[in-house]
Amino acid sequence: MFNATVRDNYENCTTLGPLPNAAIVGKSGEEGEGPFMRMYLALEQEQIRQATFETYGCPVAIACGSWVTRWLVGKTYDRANLLTSEGLMMVLGGLPLGKEHCATLAVNSLQNALSQ
Repeated sequence: MFNATVRDNYENCTTLGPLPNAAIVGKSGEEGEGPFMRMYLALEQEQIRQATFETYGCPVAIACGSWVTRWLVGKTYDRANLLTSEGLMMVLGGLPLGKEHCATLAVNSLQNALSQ
């Protein structure tokens, strides 16, 4: 059902949950009203020092949030803004049919955070 990359990012997710020292929080969707994701970013000078996320229980959404938040560490805003949902799907080796919105959810929550 899931390829090895998606499965690994879901099963070995270490960045799920709120981040108490987050400088900014981005979101996509509304909790309780379908798919949603909140992304928490802690900053240090011009770089993202730490990132975590919250989402509903969909394994693919968790995998997308996991990959994005781990990738963000050490990135500048400019570099982080280059990530697209298509690029995320590509690096994850593709997503199951009907789950493409999970990549969009993760990227949109990141972009919302970076726009603040």
